[in-house]
Amino acid sequence: MASSDFKNSKKVCLFYCSEMEGLARRIASDSDSIELRSITWRTFEDGFPNLFISNAHGIRGQHVAFLASFSSPGVIFEQLSVIYALPKLFVSSFTLVLPFFPTGTFERMEEEGDVATAFTLARILSNIPISRGGPTSLVIFDIHALQERFYFGDTILPCFESGIPLLLNRLQQLPDSDNIAIAFPDDGAWKRFHKQLQHFPTIVCAKVREGDHRIVRIKEGDPKGRHVVIVDDLVQSGGTLIECQKVLAKHGATKISAYVTHGIFPNRSWERFEHDGEGLPSAGMSYFWITDSCPQTVEEVKNRRPFEILSLSASIAAALQI
Repeated sequence: MASSDFKNSKKVCLFYCSEMEGLARRIASDSDSIELRSITWRTFEDGFPNLFISNAHGIRGQHVAFLASFSSPGVIFEQLSVIYALPKLFVSSFTLVLPFFPTGTFERMEEEGDVATAFTLARILSNIPISRGGPTSLVIFDIHALQERFYFGDTILPCFESGIPLLLNRLQQLPDSDNIAIAFPDDGAWKRFHKQLQHFPTIVCAKVREGDHRIVRIKEGDPKGRHVVIVDDLVQSGGTLIECQKVLAKHGATKISAYVTHGIFPNRSWERFEHDGEGLPSAGMSYFWITDSCPQTVEEVKNRRPFEILSLSASIAAALQI
């Protein structure tokens, strides 16, 4: 950061949950204006949280942020307890950074009795107490469904960021950067990302029903002779990505890679993705890029081809200056 930027930058005290410590340290290393602060994460004998915010008096009048990871239902309550407490410590402003909004795929009711848990979590976050500076700012990357931004109430200020600029920067570094096409596995991914990637040739896939099976077909675009990068917001089992890979290879793609902002990979489903052995797109992928929004996955796949981690640290540091 240039000296002139440093003089004008906002000093931020950044707290973080235990599993986000690595990302928090990368954020602090990207900005001289961010100072890490600690929380003691303990439990009572009955298993409920016993939490302590260090030097609580020392953050009075400061801009404060908390880096959260709601990686499982079991860790949400202890973090919410801290998130609700920090704005009430006479801080100048409070920002919650939740890179991955975990209930985002459960945003609609398809039959009576379905529970839209994305809406429930949005309501909980919308009731974070206001600080001296006003409502909490909430930073989320690549939320799953565009309509979810309207789930948040007027007492919180959602700031929706994207990991796609990280992908664009990485694609520019590739030796075949002038031969890349972007493939979307479905219309939803196209709606989310096509405007940020519109200067690339585009391929749109779709699931179609054949008898009792749903298979992936190419709806539009031509992968022949291209290094095709499949882009989506998240991956779980990876089944759709693998089906896209097969159909793209069948139609002549010379290389296939993938990018998702949130690599969830429950039950080690990342093991399904192999490296292509330099030029065998039907056998594997050249690259599989994910961000560090899901730190447990990062620990599992780092240094394992085809995976490559694109860190959100600089993007988060910049968002904390808004």
